[in-house]
Amino acid sequence: QVQLVESGGRLVQAGGSVRLSCAASGRTFSRYAMGWFRQAPGKEREFVAAMSWRGDITNYADSVKGRFTMTRDSAKNTVYLQMNSLRPEDTAVYYCAADLSSTGYPRANEYEYDYWGQGTQVTVSS
Repeated sequence: QVQLVESGGRLVQAGGSVRLSCAASGRTFSRYAMGWFRQAPGKEREFVAAMSWRGDITNYADSVKGRFTMTRDSAKNTVYLQMNSLRPEDTAVYYCAADLSSTGYPRANEYEYDYWGQGTQVTVSS
């Protein structure tokens, strides 16, 4: 069993920055691939970023490349999403997720992930 808790979501002006955190507890964290997904009102959940359990491979959605950076601190059992140059279309509930089956390239398919956090709201005003 894995528990994930996101934090850091807030209201921010376009062009600003937000740093999200996801703290994990339960099973061995260092062996989980971790992902970030987001869901806007009335829209389907979409992939944002993911990182291999070693932290050596990162996968980003095209819409966030160059603006978002995912990092991992295994000692703290925490992953982060640094979001810069935010746009109104980035407004969504952001979720972190753990993939217990992958130790290679981090996957973008939400159905590959086994555990999910409760989500944290990020709102970008224009």
